[in-house]
Amino acid sequence: MLNEKELKMNILVTGANGQLGNEMRIVSKGSSDLYIFTDVEELDITSRDAVMDFVKENDIKVVVNCAAYTNVDKAEDDEATAELINAQAVGYLAEACKANDATLIHISTDYVFGGNDGNTPRTEDEPVNPTGAYGRTKLHGEQAIQKVGCNYLIIRTAWLYSEFGNNFVKTMRRLTSERDTLNVVFDQIGTPTYALDLANAIMKFIEILKKENNYQLSTVNTQLSGVYHFSNEGVISWYDFAKEICELSGNTCDIQPCHSDEFPSKVKRPSYSVLDKTKIKNRLNITIPHWKESLKKCINKL
Repeated sequence: MLNEKELKMNILVTGANGQLGNEMRIVSKGSSDLYIFTDVEELDITSRDAVMDFVKENDIKVVVNCAAYTNVDKAEDDEATAELINAQAVGYLAEACKANDATLIHISTDYVFGGNDGNTPRTEDEPVNPTGAYGRTKLHGEQAIQKVGCNYLIIRTAWLYSEFGNNFVKTMRRLTSERDTLNVVFDQIGTPTYALDLANAIMKFIEILKKENNYQLSTVNTQLSGVYHFSNEGVISWYDFAKEICELSGNTCDIQPCHSDEFPSKVKRPSYSVLDKTKIKNRLNITIPHWKESLKKCINKL
């Protein structure tokens, strides 16, 4: 029989004050494991020594990296900082995981496909083609993990929102309550991701990691290692998303579709970034909620 001590492990969640980090706090509350939540104040992941020491001293067995430089436009003017956080620091986390026989669960993005044409959902093995600094630095983070060779799960996601922080849902709720009319782009197609649903998927991965290692986690299990895609189900434009947010919020703003070029930007955003979730659904044996269902849940909480 396994004793209680063997059933527990220490899990580090970085970027814990962000959208996904806050949802991880919620979904992990009933866990028997010890979750350690840090943001830059508690652990500067851009310091290799700090990362190596923290993971070793706290006997971390899983790192969930929610930390990222996510301001797409600002990244064009400060790619060095985006590279430091999205790539170099990720490499440090990977090194620490390899040195301490831990698993790194890293969150990446649909922006690695930014320049790809076509309207077929993106699979994990489709060639990457980032168009801006944000996508490039996130791709460099993925490559840093793979170069180090630790046990890893890279989860690419898209259009993340929650009741925490700044995101499209909260912005549209505010704007549609303040304005009579609003233009939203209809030529960028994808699928929203409720951060709570992504957090629940991460928790399922962690449970599988424990079971497949007989709860000992004394040796790295590589059966799960790889790249996965996760978003909610369905395919919509930002315009469709804004319309639904407005309606569910009880606002009466007149939302009209417009083209992306009506909002000049320093970076070309993906025109089609629907992610194929077949791999993660089969691996976790899960049904992913439709975006409308999850949006209703989030707005009810707001």
